[in-house]
Amino acid sequence: MEEANQSVVHEFILQGLCNSKELQIFLFLSFSILYMMTVVGNLFVVLLIITDPHLHSPMYFLLANLSFVDFCLSSVTTPKLTTDLLKDKKTISFGGCMSQILCVHFFAGGEMVLLVTMAYDRYVAICKPLHYSSVMDRQKCILLVLISWIIGFVHAMSQLFMILELPFCGPRVVDSFFCDIPLVLKLACMDTNTLGMLINADSGILATTCFIVLLVSYTYILLTVRLHSESGASKALSTCTSHIIVVVLFFGPCIFICLWPVSITWVDKFLAVFYTVITPLLNPAIYTLRNKDIKKATKKLLNQHVKSMGQ
Repeated sequence: MEEANQSVVHEFILQGLCNSKELQIFLFLSFSILYMMTVVGNLFVVLLIITDPHLHSPMYFLLANLSFVDFCLSSVTTPKLTTDLLKDKKTISFGGCMSQILCVHFFAGGEMVLLVTMAYDRYVAICKPLHYSSVMDRQKCILLVLISWIIGFVHAMSQLFMILELPFCGPRVVDSFFCDIPLVLKLACMDTNTLGMLINADSGILATTCFIVLLVSYTYILLTVRLHSESGASKALSTCTSHIIVVVLFFGPCIFICLWPVSITWVDKFLAVFYTVITPLLNPAIYTLRNKDIKKATKKLLNQHVKSMGQ
């Protein structure tokens, strides 16, 4: 029994993205800049929406929550990815590994449901404008956001419980920059094929269901408006374009990873970097650059800051 306990893995070795020292330094600088931009961009959107009274509407309340989730999702993996690029030996404790798995699925699952909530908000605003203020009141918005957090938490706990009690006794090398469940499963000292299918089904069902609901929602919005007005379709498309771009960018890699039967290491790493590093940065940029109210509020804030500096 003592021998078995001594062989239990207490930490994992992360192989990271590459072995080239020069490339690692380049990636360190790139990811450091990207992470700083992600933090500043998302927190700026949150603070802007909180401080500007003109942005105190359901749509921007949901957008502020999306930016906060993106900030959290990026912060789970990117800081360690960045610092590990300067290390020869990249390790993570067993507890740290399980925490990464929990947090990644918590924030990613919550964001999926939050994007569905944002689609529902646009449906009510465009298809039932006269009832918008009564349907999307403050209590309803808070409840919908709370539901997204709860579903994300339940999804994350279901994933964690399935792997937490697995026996890990070596090898302990994870061929990625963070603890991705399929790669950690390979290290268990037992046959995990059935468990792997269950875990993939859990993530795949959530991602695919949310994606299908989103596709149906936005299609219905555009078709409904088109029946009433030819010009209305272009206006609705303009309103929903930012949402649709974010949905495609977020769900594309997730669904590909969950449903694609063949695992190619460099493809998996690229997609993991995309949805944990790149997407959280693109979301605030897309909404900020395409939204007139956000741009107007930003100019107003900058003008106020310039005036206060000049006094």
